[in-house]
Amino acid sequence: MKTVAIIGLGKFGFYVAKSLSRLNHTVIAVDNDENKIQEISEYVDNAFVIDSTSKQALEEVGIYNLSTVIVSIGENIESSILTVMALKDLNNKNIIAKAITSIHGEILSKIGAFKVIYPEKLAGRLLVKKLVQNITVDEIDLSNSVKMVKFLANKKVISHTIGEIQEYYNEIRIVSYKTEGEWVIVPDLNHTVKENDILVFLGKAEFMQDLYKKICSES
Repeated sequence: MKTVAIIGLGKFGFYVAKSLSRLNHTVIAVDNDENKIQEISEYVDNAFVIDSTSKQALEEVGIYNLSTVIVSIGENIESSILTVMALKDLNNKNIIAKAITSIHGEILSKIGAFKVIYPEKLAGRLLVKKLVQNITVDEIDLSNSVKMVKFLANKKVISHTIGEIQEYYNEIRIVSYKTEGEWVIVPDLNHTVKENDILVFLGKAEFMQDLYKKICSES
């Protein structure tokens, strides 16, 4: 079972931590806000209030020699940079860091971030793409190995239950769906998918890419 650390539990970090835990990853979630730690504790087994710029604090909670660490620190650019530096010193490999600006992203890359992501820019591009193309499928990279696909139900899934669909695509999980105008965040495996339902899948990139191609090939 892969261990992934999530540092910073804003909206983006919280969602990633919760979703990876549902995919049976061992998640270490940390933040300096005790309220956020209490909230994420419902979904992950390892949640700690620490100062992520401290190498000693990171090491004490097990964030060293890990293959993947996601730094999702918000507006505190100094804390973001110092955290990435501490993670590199602790021999963590693939450090995926959220950036607020292009300059922030350049600095993170130069000090050792394996990949820099811009969630706000990504959301903007997806909105423009929707407005221009009126697409019914969204594909979002949450990290270098995890993707999310949101799509309008088509004939391959309509009239099938959530459980049947998950069993067929057994390498992914349905983490949410929208039916009759309401989002359901705890999927009911017995729900039968209807026309105009929206499904949200989450899984490893290699499997999600195949799913995306199959959905897009639908007429």
